[in-house]
Amino acid sequence: QVQLRESGGGSVQTGGSLELSCATTGDFKRDHCMAWFRVRPGKAREFVAAVDSDADGRTKFSDDVKGRFAISLDNAKRTVYLKMLNVKPADTGTYYCAAEDDAWVCGRRASDYPLWGQGTQVTVSL
Repeated sequence: QVQLRESGGGSVQTGGSLELSCATTGDFKRDHCMAWFRVRPGKAREFVAAVDSDADGRTKFSDDVKGRFAISLDNAKRTVYLKMLNVKPADTGTYYCAAEDDAWVCGRRASDYPLWGQGTQVTVSL
């Protein structure tokens, strides 16, 4: 059973940067998708970014973070990263790592991902 554990959350000022990590334990059976979602205060869980584990490493981003956030997957370290640049107060929330094994196309819906981490808090101050 694959398990996910996020780290790297914390407090940062507007315009700053932060990098979240999600370490996985256990073995995926096939190509898989790794994604980040977030829950902002008063809002539902929303897609942030996803990356495919195959050689193409295709990525997807929400419109809110495109151009500011980067997602990367280090298969050797079994870790997916979310690099957050030029953060805004609206980026404040709990960030969750998610995974879907045996996936060919990475989805944007939370229901696409059966595996979840416990979340890490990000707070962006003015």
